[in-house]
Amino acid sequence: MAANPIGIWSTAMVGIAAIALVGQSSPVLTSIAAYGDWRGDAPGVRRKITAADMPPPYATASANNGPSVLARPANAWPKVPPGFVVELVATGLDNPRLIRVSPSGDVFVAESRPGRVRVLRLAQAGGKPDIRIFAADLYQPFGIAFWPPGPSPRYVYVANTDSVIRFPYRRGDLKPAGPAETVVSDLPRGGHSTRDVVFSEDGTRMFVSVGSRSNAGERKIYAPWQSDEGRALVIAFTPEGKDRRLYATGLRNCVGMAVQPRTGEVWCSVNERDGLGDDLVPDFVTRVRAGAFYGWPWFYIGGNEDPRRAGEQPTLRSRVSVPDVLLQPHSASMEMTFYNSDQFPAEYRGDVFAAFHGSWNRSRRTGYKVVRIFLKNDQPTGEYEDFLTGFVINDSDVWGRPVGVAVAQDGSLVVSEDGNGSIWRVSYRGQ
Repeated sequence: MAANPIGIWSTAMVGIAAIALVGQSSPVLTSIAAYGDWRGDAPGVRRKITAADMPPPYATASANNGPSVLARPANAWPKVPPGFVVELVATGLDNPRLIRVSPSGDVFVAESRPGRVRVLRLAQAGGKPDIRIFAADLYQPFGIAFWPPGPSPRYVYVANTDSVIRFPYRRGDLKPAGPAETVVSDLPRGGHSTRDVVFSEDGTRMFVSVGSRSNAGERKIYAPWQSDEGRALVIAFTPEGKDRRLYATGLRNCVGMAVQPRTGEVWCSVNERDGLGDDLVPDFVTRVRAGAFYGWPWFYIGGNEDPRRAGEQPTLRSRVSVPDVLLQPHSASMEMTFYNSDQFPAEYRGDVFAAFHGSWNRSRRTGYKVVRIFLKNDQPTGEYEDFLTGFVINDSDVWGRPVGVAVAQDGSLVVSEDGNGSIWRVSYRGQ
């Protein structure tokens, strides 16, 4: 958990490079210093961004700065905090995205572009995993979940971009125990294509995330499938896909979801909108509560109005929920997971790991890393720190784009990146 602060310098006293000193750990960058870019990334660097730190819209021009993804240089290796080691587990996967670990310890990986789910049976350190195709002929699969929760699931759920399906499954299976069954058939296509699926702790509710069709609701509508209606939200169902209800709205693109083990709360890892400048709008990771509205497309991070939607919905301003943890804008936060194992030091237990795919709408590149988000007494503090970095080569080129993050059966952290199609494992070996 995060250390207790022993003193915080106010922004007024130190200008834009405000730093909060936190115990004997790394200083926490606050205010504009917390925005930073890839050059300042390193394991242990902490940040805390608040709504008060946000610049006005169009403080800088909107950048178009997508990376060139190159093969991993011979001397490049991810960086982690002292005491941790990084192992390259698998290479040669095609667009590996979200990953989830089964109760038996097998790692399920969604390969969205070729439309399949692979399963990796991990070997001991230094060994090669057994890699199989679990399911193929899918349509942009992303989310994966096991139901019912617990040690003996009977189904593997897969969220395609337009549907949720499930396969009969027994613990340890490397292929489905029977044909697929469609439980939700009418998710919208196009736009943000990732759909995640998670279950409540008791297994009675299924949550599905659906991202927006457009950036900020500005798209002209030529056909029903181009509409943002029924998008930018989290939907709740029964495990059979019945009793459909809106759970949370105004979430531009909740790419990754997780259920907090000790509280049962649903969390989202959200990509916010582009086009307002380098440092707007912060991405975020947050608890999402039933009936909550997060502002998209009219407002962001509370009642801050998007100038492109000015005056359209003034009565909604007071209803906008402020997210818990603001992230560097345009980081493209993807999958998230709670760490509830005991291989890592005790202070990591209960915290969140989130993977950042990396920016394109920022002149100073950011993201391309995995971060640790601090919780204290199961509550987010707003702080996070770099955990796994080193995927950026220079201002133009990168070799890795993290997407998936999950806790393996042995307590190590497994990370996918889709730039070079590789899977990595982070383990703690001591100082």
